[in-house]
Amino acid sequence: MAKSLKKESTVKQPGQGSKKTTVQTTSAMKTSEIRDLIDFIAQSGLNQVDIETKELKLHVKREPDQKVIKSTPAPMVTAPVVQAQPVAVTPPTPAPAQTPASVSPTAGSKTIEIKSPMIGTFYRSSNPDTPPFASVGDKITKGQTVCIIEAMKLFNEIESEVSGTVVKVMVENSTPVEYEQVLFLVEPD
Repeated sequence: MAKSLKKESTVKQPGQGSKKTTVQTTSAMKTSEIRDLIDFIAQSGLNQVDIETKELKLHVKREPDQKVIKSTPAPMVTAPVVQAQPVAVTPPTPAPAQTPASVSPTAGSKTIEIKSPMIGTFYRSSNPDTPPFASVGDKITKGQTVCIIEAMKLFNEIESEVSGTVVKVMVENSTPVEYEQVLFLVEPD
């Protein structure tokens, strides 16, 4: 039969002083007694309890109760996409995929829009030390690379679907672009 002991222990709660409790223990505390002690601590609202006797050292700590706040769903608002600008852009060693750009004529003028075929980051050159693929006033031909769009760490060369002269570059270098966003205005030959 296990020896029964009556011990007085001090229970300390940070910021609230301490409480004295009397705990009856046996030299070998049973699992059910430990569960009962934990239930007592949970019901008392204490966050931390330290009990130390000659035969037993017990430390119980629980997280403070967290309040759950329910909110009604707010209307969906789209925010602009912001991406960090890379320091240097170097295309991977394998040849990048060739992606033709969308081309559409603008109403009431002789210019044609070259649009982005995908979402990604627009680059005018393959790296910061090389000149842009196409600048204002440059003659471009059908199939010529006019820019690079990085999508998911893949660098896609965008080819022109029209021959002509670049009238305007519509996007700044190293900025995000959306699908079908106008990249260049070209006056066809």
